[in-house]
Amino acid sequence: MNAITGKIFIGAVFFICMNSSYAVGDTYMKCGSFIFSTSGNNDGFPRINGAKPETQELTFLKGKGDYDNVKLEWMMATNQPNTWVGLEYIKRNGKAILNAEWIRAGVTGVDQPRRLATYDCVRVK
Repeated sequence: MNAITGKIFIGAVFFICMNSSYAVGDTYMKCGSFIFSTSGNNDGFPRINGAKPETQELTFLKGKGDYDNVKLEWMMATNQPNTWVGLEYIKRNGKAILNAEWIRAGVTGVDQPRRLATYDCVRVK
């Protein structure tokens, strides 16, 4: 990733669309520049940088109900047209990481290089 695309990617990460209709509760985790909060209205979706994900998928990696070995996937809209951030949270044996991919939709997105990042996640108290 060159300096310009890196700045664009970081800009997209910081400016994930914010919508005031989504209640934000307590902050509980940080993965790089992504801050995770409870929904505030208990709708089952976290708030990531204050925004509700468009989609959410949960997969237990070992056994049903084992939240120490889980994968969560989210799609987040950004403030840039036809641009999304795909997030994959993986927690194994109590250690968590977040993989992020900047995704361009449409014809112009096909020509764009893939932009990926991985972050360690830490609990916020």
